Formats: sequence, structure tokens, C-alpha cells
Amino acid sequence: MANSVVLVSLVAFGLLMLTSTMTRVEAAHRAFFVFGDSLVDNGNNNYLATTARADSPPYGIDTPSRRPTGRFSNGKNIPDFISNALGSEPTLPYLSPQLTGEKLLVGANFASAGIGILNDTGIQFINIIRMFRQLQYFEEYQRRLADLVGIDEAQRIVSDALVLITVGGNDFVNNYFLVPFSARSRQFQLPDYVRYLISEYRKILMRLHDLGAQRVLVTGTGPLGCVPAELAMRSPNGQCAAELQQAASLFNPQLVEMINGLNSDYGANIFISANTQQQTNDFISNPGAYGFTTSKIACCGQGPYNGLGLCTIISNLCPNRDEYVFWDPFHPSERANGIIVDMILRGSTNYMSPMNLSTLLALHTNTNT
Repeated sequence: MANSVVLVSLVAFGLLMLTSTMTRVEAAHRAFFVFGDSLVDNGNNNYLATTARADSPPYGIDTPSRRPTGRFSNGKNIPDFISNALGSEPTLPYLSPQLTGEKLLVGANFASAGIGILNDTGIQFINIIRMFRQLQYFEEYQRRLADLVGIDEAQRIVSDALVLITVGGNDFVNNYFLVPFSARSRQFQLPDYVRYLISEYRKILMRLHDLGAQRVLVTGTGPLGCVPAELAMRSPNGQCAAELQQAASLFNPQLVEMINGLNSDYGANIFISANTQQQTNDFISNPGAYGFTTSKIACCGQGPYNGLGLCTIISNLCPNRDEYVFWDPFHPSERANGIIVDMILRGSTNYMSPMNLSTLLALHTNTNT
């Protein structure tokens, strides 16, 4: 369930983010596909026999039904806010029996909590949808879509769609840095491990493109050592865990470099990346600038920083989730997710490379008009 924590902050846009409603992208209706881990899982794991689930209270406490939805949030997650900006309904989990007929036109969410870039990441969660399987499901989805609308129209829908992929953090917190040691930490020194991850991630992105993706938003990892879970386990003084911070500092620049290389190879800006480490550093260092009271303590949990164990009905639970950057030991609150997506939509090139999401979608819309 631990995962790459993408909490963003943007000093130059801080007040605007906090006071504005979610920006709607001026673009024609498009499908939306989501791949990755628990930051973006809309409930696929509810249909699996795994411990990596968010299907019990108090998850979902701030949804209209006040019931858990499978999202690792008190309410909306990152894909939900992007769907809002696209003027679309939220994508359904691919495993949901409701994903039939015209619902297929909206897109699909293939993400699964606990997974990583590598197939051996999250093995303790057993039955999760690893990246290779998510891509297989994407192929299956396209066959189902073609049966509904025809092959040519299905290809157009996929080509015009927006794709989000959020993966990588689990490869550190649920693999390399597993306590007391892991097979990968014995196999690789950290810099070599990061290079290996990037090379494997490149293969995943190339496969997405081979399957028809033309607009792909890729998020990096946030400051992994600063989440409440890592503070509780590794920090006696409340300072971010140095080893995990080093991992993020190595991973994110290489991810951007790899994405720029792919765009150069393809001769087009297929991929855009979110510099989530820089974004989150602002959040973590000055939560009050964004209306939060704390960036260290999770709203739901137990132990130091509410960072130990799972968020359950017997956990400590804060009364005002909007004041907390973190909802549970690893995941951002609904309000933090909204700020993250606002930055993805409108952030400067200090945070988005080579452009923000609104610009990418506007370029495509102008090309088609």
C-alpha cells in the first residue's frame, strides 16, 4: 500500500491554488486511462484477495456516501480531480462489473495498490495487478472497445485519450528499503538500482506508446523519506529519512531525462513529467503557506506521527481532514490531491516538463480544429 507520494506545492501559485476552484481544461471530450499504484487506484484491489485494500472505514469518509470506495483517500484522489478538469465522470476500475457498454467510452483505471515498476515489488501483498498485467488489461480493454464502436473508432479514442501513470515509490519503500534488508539491496548499490528502475520504466512507457498512447502524464516520486510512515519507522527526531530522500533525488532527475529522450526519439511530446519532489519539498517545508496545520502527522493512523500500521476504524482520526497534508501514513488527503492536480494543470516548467497538462491538451485541441 505504500507508494510513491506525490504531494505538490507551488510557492508562486500558492494563494491561487488555495482559493481557486478546480480548473476545467477546455478540450473536447476524451477518454482517460490510469496506470500505477495506490496513489491512483480507484478500487481495483477491492476485487482481489489482497491486504492492499482501502475498502473499510474511515476511508471515503468525505465522499457523498461517506463510505469507502477503494481509493486510498478520505475522498477524491488524483485521477478524480483530473477527470473533473476534463469535464468527465471518474474512470471506473477495470475490474468493476459496471465497466460495460458506453462506460467504456469514458476510459478505465487499471491501477493497483502495492505494485511497482518491478514485478518483485510488493510481493507481500500477493494478489495485485502488476504493471505487465495492467498493460495486458489495456489490450483487452481495446478489444472490448472495438467490439462496441469498431476498430477504427476504438483506435481514435485511444489515440486522443489522456493517460496517467504513477509508479516507482513502492520500488523503494516496498522493495529496496524493506526492513531489515531486501534481495534488491544486496544485488544493487542504490545508484545502480535507480538506473535499473529507469531502464525498466522506459520499457513500460514504450509499451504504452506501442499500445496507442499519445498523451502520457508521468509522475515522479515525492520526498519518500518525509511521509509519516517513514518518519515513524526511521526518524527519531522528525527529520526526513536520509536514505529514502537520496533515492528520490537520484530517481526523479533520471526519470525526466529518460522522458525527454523518449520524446526526442519519437519526434513529439508524447510524455510530460511532473517534478513531484520539488513540488512536495515546498509542501513539506511550509505547510502553513497552503492552509495546512501539519505535513508530518497523518490524519488517520496510530503511533508516532500516526505513521504506524493501517488506517482503520480504531485508528486516531483527525476531525478536519483539510488541515492535513497526509490522510494516512503514506497517502495525501483529498485537499492535497486537489492542489497536486491544480499544479499539474497549470504549473510552470519548474514543476512540469516540457509543459503542463493544460498546455499539452490545448495543443492537441488546436491541432484537431
